[in-house]
Amino acid sequence: MISEKMKGYVANSSVIRAMFEEGKKMAAIYGADHVYDFSLGNPNVPAPEAVKEAIKDILDNEDPLLVHGYMSNSGYEDVRGAVAEHLNGLYGTKYAAENLLMIVGAAGGMNVFFKTLLNPGDEVVTFSPFFTEYRSYVGNYDGKLVEVPTDPVTFEPDPEKLAAAVTAKTKAVIINSPNNPTGVVYSKEVIARIAELLEEKQKEFGTTIFIFSDEPYREIVYGDYEVPWLPSFYRNTVVGYSYSKSLSLPGERIGWLLFPSEIDDFSDMTAGANVANRILGFVNAPSLMQRAVARCLDEKTDVGYYAENRKMLMEGLAAAGYTFVEPQGAFYLWLKSPEADEKAFVAKAKEKQILIVPGSSFGCAGWTRVAYCVSHDTVRNSLPGFKALAEEYGLR
Repeated sequence: MISEKMKGYVANSSVIRAMFEEGKKMAAIYGADHVYDFSLGNPNVPAPEAVKEAIKDILDNEDPLLVHGYMSNSGYEDVRGAVAEHLNGLYGTKYAAENLLMIVGAAGGMNVFFKTLLNPGDEVVTFSPFFTEYRSYVGNYDGKLVEVPTDPVTFEPDPEKLAAAVTAKTKAVIINSPNNPTGVVYSKEVIARIAELLEEKQKEFGTTIFIFSDEPYREIVYGDYEVPWLPSFYRNTVVGYSYSKSLSLPGERIGWLLFPSEIDDFSDMTAGANVANRILGFVNAPSLMQRAVARCLDEKTDVGYYAENRKMLMEGLAAAGYTFVEPQGAFYLWLKSPEADEKAFVAKAKEKQILIVPGSSFGCAGWTRVAYCVSHDTVRNSLPGFKALAEEYGLR
């Protein structure tokens, strides 16, 4: 009796989540210490102590009717104002509370944005590989996701391929940097060229084309890599941010959308997003977590923990003979399959109790994603299995 659209969603349900559930079953059979689950981007670093202290203080000292009550669909004005001032300090901008909408995590924010923007048949461009749920988020509003392959070596976007894919029906381009699943940070040069081309396309078609900058991993970068602030490159940029990774709060579902005042149809876009937030059923972002993150805007997760896993994993895989993309940010390693059918490689890895996700789930066959936001022991103890698997393929 379910809808035809939902039948399609069920049939193509997230491979990532399926692997995660499989991992729990395997742990019950082999023991959790003998299953190496790299499937889900679930932070293994606890939230900063300041988050717990903020929540306790809010519950002890703020008006419970305020803390647990309704507020504007866009979120508490003082919270949005605090976020705006934080961004102004980082990027030299002049944002105010009216530019922010507090959202139910990055996924909720993207759905609010697409609900506000898309008519049936409108196109949204993304670069493959990409986070698998983008298909559903666009499809929810009968939009069409257009996939543009990245450079096969660097996995950065190819601006000229983007230009060829943009049409009069293009309403938005998704940019996700640091990228899930590759860990690549897109360079300023590439971003600047994308902005230039989109300006040209807007003039050519007489339309507005938004960039949606999907940024849950902004603070998780390694070495000297820098994540460009996209609104400074392209006027029609909307930013979606989540505290799921930066503060290790994935289950709390809290983040924000930024609508710079300079975007086209600013008033209609923000009014529409407020209504979308309500009618999609979110109504507003979780009230307690809004107040908590406003007190923790300068807090950061322990990137050093992920850096240690990154180093250990890269060294072990390189020694075993694997080919991979060195992660510049996020906590994913993009691993090339030793055989053309990466799903067969994933199945063989599973025989070693190693769970990784096939690249075809991200629109890029022949590769796999390894989420190293796990314990140090999980990485360390998985390496003999990776090595044995490499030997079976004759990589060394």
